[in-house]
Amino acid sequence: MYHCQLQIYLAGHGPEALGILKRLPPSPGFSHSFTESREPDPSLAADAGLILADVQGQDALAAVQALLRAKAPEAECIVIASREQAGLLEEVLDGLADLWTGPLSGAELRFRFQRWQRERKLRADAWETHQFLEATINSVPNLIWYKDKNGIHEKVNDSFCRTVNKTKQQVQGRGHAYIWDVEHDDPACIESEREVMQNRRTFVSEETVQTGEGTRLLTTYKSPLYDLDGSVMGTVGVAIDVTQERAYEQEIVHKNNTLEMLFTTMDCGVMTHSTDGSRILSINRAALRILGYESMEEMLIDGFDMVADSVVDEDKQQLRECITSLKKVGDNVSTEYRVRHPDGSELHVMGNVKLLEENGELFYQRFLLDCTEQKLQEKRERAESERRQSELVHALSIDYSLACFFDIDTGLGFPLRLDESGNRMFEAAFADGRTFHEGLEFYIRRFVHPDDRDLLRKAASKEQLIKELSKSKISYANFRAVLDNATEYYQMKAVRAGSWEEQRGIVLGFRSVDAETRRELEKKTLLEDALLQAKRASRAKSTFLSNMSHDIRTPMNAIVGFTSLAITHIDKRDQVEEYLKKIMTSGNHLLSLINDILDMSRIESGKIHLNEELCSMPEILHGLHSIIQADVHAKQHDLCIDTVDVLDEDIYCDKLRLNQVLLNLLSNSIKYTPAGGSINMRITERPGAPEGYANYEFHIKDNGIGMSEDFVSHIFEPFERERSSTISGIQGTGLGMAITKNIIDMMNGTIEVKSEPGVGTEFLVSFPLRLHAEAKEPQIIEKLQNGRALVVDDDFNTCDSVSYMLQQIGMRAEWTLSGKEAVLRTRQAVTRNDNYCVYIVDWLMPDMNGVEVARRIRKETSENAPIIVLTAYDWSDIEDEAREAGVTAFCSKPLFLSELRGCLKSVVGEEGDTVRREVQIPKKNHTGRILLAEDNALNQEIATAILEEAGFTTEVAENGEIAVEMLQNSAPGYYRLVLMDVQMPVMNGYEATMKIRALENSDLAKIPIIAMTANAFDEDRREALQSGMNGHISKPINIERLFRTLDQILV
Repeated sequence: MYHCQLQIYLAGHGPEALGILKRLPPSPGFSHSFTESREPDPSLAADAGLILADVQGQDALAAVQALLRAKAPEAECIVIASREQAGLLEEVLDGLADLWTGPLSGAELRFRFQRWQRERKLRADAWETHQFLEATINSVPNLIWYKDKNGIHEKVNDSFCRTVNKTKQQVQGRGHAYIWDVEHDDPACIESEREVMQNRRTFVSEETVQTGEGTRLLTTYKSPLYDLDGSVMGTVGVAIDVTQERAYEQEIVHKNNTLEMLFTTMDCGVMTHSTDGSRILSINRAALRILGYESMEEMLIDGFDMVADSVVDEDKQQLRECITSLKKVGDNVSTEYRVRHPDGSELHVMGNVKLLEENGELFYQRFLLDCTEQKLQEKRERAESERRQSELVHALSIDYSLACFFDIDTGLGFPLRLDESGNRMFEAAFADGRTFHEGLEFYIRRFVHPDDRDLLRKAASKEQLIKELSKSKISYANFRAVLDNATEYYQMKAVRAGSWEEQRGIVLGFRSVDAETRRELEKKTLLEDALLQAKRASRAKSTFLSNMSHDIRTPMNAIVGFTSLAITHIDKRDQVEEYLKKIMTSGNHLLSLINDILDMSRIESGKIHLNEELCSMPEILHGLHSIIQADVHAKQHDLCIDTVDVLDEDIYCDKLRLNQVLLNLLSNSIKYTPAGGSINMRITERPGAPEGYANYEFHIKDNGIGMSEDFVSHIFEPFERERSSTISGIQGTGLGMAITKNIIDMMNGTIEVKSEPGVGTEFLVSFPLRLHAEAKEPQIIEKLQNGRALVVDDDFNTCDSVSYMLQQIGMRAEWTLSGKEAVLRTRQAVTRNDNYCVYIVDWLMPDMNGVEVARRIRKETSENAPIIVLTAYDWSDIEDEAREAGVTAFCSKPLFLSELRGCLKSVVGEEGDTVRREVQIPKKNHTGRILLAEDNALNQEIATAILEEAGFTTEVAENGEIAVEMLQNSAPGYYRLVLMDVQMPVMNGYEATMKIRALENSDLAKIPIIAMTANAFDEDRREALQSGMNGHISKPINIERLFRTLDQILV
């Protein structure tokens, strides 16, 4: 019900008249509240729903304008003005709800206000009714419209717009043709609307229209619409979409016709009749044919009793019992019986009878299928089967050492044949007139292998034979027999004999299958091995990249770290040079790993071939130390690498694989050892290997988190990780140790592991490595022989190993763990006039660092004995300070005997050994011009710098086409050689090479061409040579290999 809560603002100078309104009770549906002021107040006007302003005696126009500006959009404004003022308010009349001309009596004021309330309520009721009708009409799915007498659409609902796919603005004011997108108005539609308006009655029709969704069928109701005077002003229509209903009705009709056709033409007979047989309700042609009739009329002449009598006497009782067994609606029963036609022929029928009910009456529905031909075929097959079974029994009794017959149903069995060649086991088992079961049990107990006795008993049991031969005509069981302590493989074969349905006889044959079984086992083993190899190759292809990623991170970390340091110290040449050397070491290691990752032939086979070359053990260990140094320093580990027991430092091995193994083990120790822990690696050269070889043991020990005994047994399996390591938050793939073990196995090495949770882990890796055949230089340094040496290091192992090396050189070595004690010993040596010839001092010690120790030693003695600082860190930052303090030289940890000898020989004036080998760009001893075909600007810059540093002049071509053009336009000999990239735009390197080789000028066509490309596979090298190139160099550029190749081709 409508209710209006009004905030009324009373403004003006007529308080008596306005007071009348305040005292006036509200009309039904209204409630009031008032605000008032003598002068117009915009703030009060803004909050009011109705403004009633008495402007008599005021500037009426200004007052009304102020109020209209302030009022809310939905508020109404009524003005009371004098007749003279009314003319002045003409321009604001559109904004007023009403204008009352004063003066007004109290009765007139009450009348006018009550009339306004009634009109306000009528407007509100009309609006609500309109909204209700609009919502109702637009919510129904039916199409609703209103047309005027001329067929123009005045009003439509939302469903109408959706159907014609147009908006209301497009539809309203338009005729039938435009709305339905047809060329002319539909005459039938126009006629039906004319009939509605003339006869003033509703017209119902079905119309077909085209919509965006296709053709639709509409049931249309059209009625006349009347004006207030009762005249017809147009038509109103409602249309219901019945497309789906009509389609459904047609589908039902089609299905009924289809079912009727199937019922009439199907091969299966169907007949429905009353339970007493007095009425046949329906029957199809197949049923008539099976029962021996041409039509239903013919059958009705004979009557149902004659139909029942057509069942052969032997089957009548069985059929009667089946039918009478049906007790409740829905029960059905199937049976086979025979019927005899009037001509005497018989048919086999597979029948099914079902009890149904319709309209309270019970009846039988019978299905009849003619299976005469099937029965005849089964009879023929049974005869053929029996013939074959007879032949099989005969054949089996010939091929098997023992053939027995066994009747499943009676349990009787007897031997058919015993091999005349004699099988002592069967002869003994079935001698003395034993029955089949007795002989078989004797055979099992006496001759069958103990592990196979229950197997054979079960296989020859009645229950198992029925089970197996019900599924298949033949059943096998293999077992082992023992005679004279020799085991042989035998087979029992069971075959159906005769018809399995009527006579379940079995022929059992026993024969030796030893030779063929052993061949099968060998074949099976070979197949299993082949499958294992195939799986291994497949696994290798999918996991090799993951395995290698474990080993790529560490050298990559060193490259990034030392590159950052080199940028930071770019103005310090020596320091940057040292960083670049370490970057070179890590980069070469990383490049080697990448080369193996990309070697697809190795991945396919699951193998990595070893590349044995001459290596320096110190070089391997120093490179390894450079890679892990950043991680060791970050976790503040105490790392000690002891090499004192290494006598032969030059060996032949796969440097990459050895480095990979040691890096994996050390990386794991670093990863699983808490900050501040210790890691020790001792390399020992052991005798006992063949001549020219030595056994090298790498013993790595840490005091990290350790591993459980259970996990240690699985540590070398891929993806295995200790649970405690996961809990500790340490990440990893679990592939590193599997990789390590495989590499060690390939290198004919061994690895042992010991670990205890919370204590630490030890790895012992051993390799037999071939030694370098060159004669060793004598270890003793004559100038230092019998001289005293003092070793100063806070680590006992370092003191012990360096002292041992000094003794091998020929010196008398002493050691101390304290810098202060070293100064004290120096003072004592000077006092006794028995000075030290050499001091070897650790850089970082807890009580006093090596530089301070050197400074104090120089103060204690006037002797200029060499002081060598031993450190595991980069000494470039302290080198100047150390030299000033009196330090003579530096040695890196891990320290090898050859390095110590080289350093000592250098400081005492003899020529020292070259321990580290650096890759050098050859001096400028080359001449000539090289044509460089390369599209990458960075690669152009690198190659040009390397070549020009060596003395060559270079010219660059951005692709193969330009290279061919530049060479073709040059004189013979202008270019000495072409360095050709392979993958270039416009023309690749192979095509460019073939173009050059085909040049008419033979001197230009014969110019040497070397591929310089990132395509590094063996097939890439072969393709380069096949295209006419003279050599192949892979990127990134190995400077040594580049100039070795250039020298081979140009010289």
